[in-house]
Amino acid sequence: MVKQIETVQQVADLKVEGSRLFSATHEEIKEGLTTDIYFVKTKEILHQLGRDDAQVVAEIFGRRPGVFAGLPEVKVLLEGLGLEVWSLEEGESFAAKEVVMRIHGPYSRFGIYETAILGILASSSGWATAARTAKEAAGGKPVLCFGARHVHPAVAPVMERAAVVGGADGASCILGAKLAGLEPSGTVPHALFLIVGDTLEAAKAYHKFMPPGHARSMLVDTFKDEVEESLRLAACPEAGLESVRLDTPSERGGVTPGLIEELRARLDLAGFHNIKIFVSGGLDPERIKLLSAAGADAFGVGSYISSAAAIDMTMDLKIVDGQATSKRGRIPGLVPSPRLKRVL
Repeated sequence: MVKQIETVQQVADLKVEGSRLFSATHEEIKEGLTTDIYFVKTKEILHQLGRDDAQVVAEIFGRRPGVFAGLPEVKVLLEGLGLEVWSLEEGESFAAKEVVMRIHGPYSRFGIYETAILGILASSSGWATAARTAKEAAGGKPVLCFGARHVHPAVAPVMERAAVVGGADGASCILGAKLAGLEPSGTVPHALFLIVGDTLEAAKAYHKFMPPGHARSMLVDTFKDEVEESLRLAACPEAGLESVRLDTPSERGGVTPGLIEELRARLDLAGFHNIKIFVSGGLDPERIKLLSAAGADAFGVGSYISSAAAIDMTMDLKIVDGQATSKRGRIPGLVPSPRLKRVL
């Protein structure tokens, strides 16, 4: 078991090497090195007062409604500490100020993790909530999370896994997808087409060299008109085309409902009713609704999910040594929370 940091002097003695990634390792998180310093001071003072074993019940709630995510990581932090933990299940919706988690046990065993616990739940729930909103906007059509490029690589897998918890059908980040029990989703970037020099030739190469079962979805906005390129690829059996991906940049007006309507009509007119239209690039719920109504079949959503605001989480002590308590502004004692289930 990783030993928690105990004293202010240990903090002062801590040396951080300059040549390293700035993200915390799993061991550093478990040691308590990502906590706010005042939790270390509190731990040390309680030890000096002989109050290490003060029995408490802590409740955690969110400041706004959302989709709950992050539970497995919190369990990893708290398992083996002799605590009793009750929680909502991942993927459940919660109301503003509804209790999402309750922790019973000696405060000294988990107090130092308050910062990490709240951060895990706040960020993961924020991302899951955004993914749920995008999925609802799509009206049940597939939504893939393409947000890894917008966040630090240390948290990209956390974000994309949370998106799947929230309702995304897949994720492009390899580790994020694997953590969610999925295979990563995605085909090829514009770079392949630019290097090969022709959209059709790149599509044929993809179909030839990539294993069966991997999506045959090709970008069609690299060189020529999107409709023209779509028809070229659809008409070529060697491309094995299943869907076309529209990712027209904002410099060219982005993907519009009119473009989708025209593309769908021309594909159908040429007999390619089976070719789906996948859309990505700066999508938010309003654009998803518009493009879906125009005929888009699936969506790749990046920055809307990855940049979602964390849902502010708060932890309150509500019972100390068997007595109901709270700070001013809160009701002393436990809040009725019938949906909580014991997880540790």
